[in-house]
Amino acid sequence: MMTPTEVFSLTNMMALPMWILMIFLPQWKLTRFLIDFKVVPLILAIVYAIYIGLSIQSGGAMDFGSLDAVMSLFTKEQAVLAGWVHYLAFDLLVGMWMLDQNKTLKIHPILMAPCLVGTFMLGPIGFLIFMIIRGIKKQQP
Repeated sequence: MMTPTEVFSLTNMMALPMWILMIFLPQWKLTRFLIDFKVVPLILAIVYAIYIGLSIQSGGAMDFGSLDAVMSLFTKEQAVLAGWVHYLAFDLLVGMWMLDQNKTLKIHPILMAPCLVGTFMLGPIGFLIFMIIRGIKKQQP
């Protein structure tokens, strides 16, 4: 079995190439296949399910009821790994959704790149930038 450190590295190595494809080759057939079938997020979801299961098994129920309880969760290696994989998967899904939206919006790739990079690096910030550009684009005739 792989160590959590190895799984962390492996999941990062899965997500990064997907982001590169989405930013630089969003219309390429392979990129579209990976987006349409959500291949990487599905694999990450499986890893997440495994590590959430292991975390619950080793530490009991997860308490999200207070900041202190959540901070306590993030002192356990398996829970932190699960949290990280959660971010990787959901940020990718948001980036894929933005590209799907852009099929009809036709936002120039130069404007899409900061949205995607922002989502990759800062999650909600990239989404916010996209939503602002999307709103402006939808107001144009």
